[in-house]
Amino acid sequence: MEFSNSPASAAASTTRLRLAQGLVLLFHLTGFVGLAFSRDKAFYLKYTPLTLLLTAALLAAFQQGRNMAFWLFVFQAFMLGMVAEIVGTNTGILFGHYTYGATLGPQYMGTPWLIGLNWVVVTCLAGTLAAYLPVAWWLRVLVGAVLMVGFDLCLEPVAGRYDFWHWTGELVPMRNFRDWFLLSLLLQLLFAHAMFPKRNALVPFVYLVQLLFFFVLSLLPF
Repeated sequence: MEFSNSPASAAASTTRLRLAQGLVLLFHLTGFVGLAFSRDKAFYLKYTPLTLLLTAALLAAFQQGRNMAFWLFVFQAFMLGMVAEIVGTNTGILFGHYTYGATLGPQYMGTPWLIGLNWVVVTCLAGTLAAYLPVAWWLRVLVGAVLMVGFDLCLEPVAGRYDFWHWTGELVPMRNFRDWFLLSLLLQLLFAHAMFPKRNALVPFVYLVQLLFFFVLSLLPF
């Protein structure tokens, strides 16, 4: 979202940001309460795709400079994420041997379409945060990749519990994190060199809320 620098416009922009943050918090608090305390967790899990779609839409709305380069990057990240996951789920060559459950919605070749979108979202979250660092571009790429792996570390403990995906043998292989890091490096390289502004006022809040959401859920007894 781009606005003029007048006081009235700045106030309106702040109001929109607070509203978006409130919506993101509402989505995740509702999901957290339902998954943590409800006896009917399936009722809340069926809204997982909607939550991801709405969060992605809000992030896109606050992205500065949504030019052709931005949408080209979104397409590239989506396709890379989908192809990597399809290879992983069908061969085990990437990430390890795992299968997706029903929570993330419709699938293609055993891979939910929303996983491609999730790779886009996580790449943009991590890359935008890293872009604030006053360091060389290659260090920002490295930091962005580490932030992406950190996100997966918080997500993995609850993935099987809520039927996101399941690992053969129920143990997360170390090569999952290795391959996550390598794919994250590639995506962060694309992000760093894509010619659009790396600024999004909603990103820090969304990244923090999602990390806390999955981390706290992982601490609760199932």
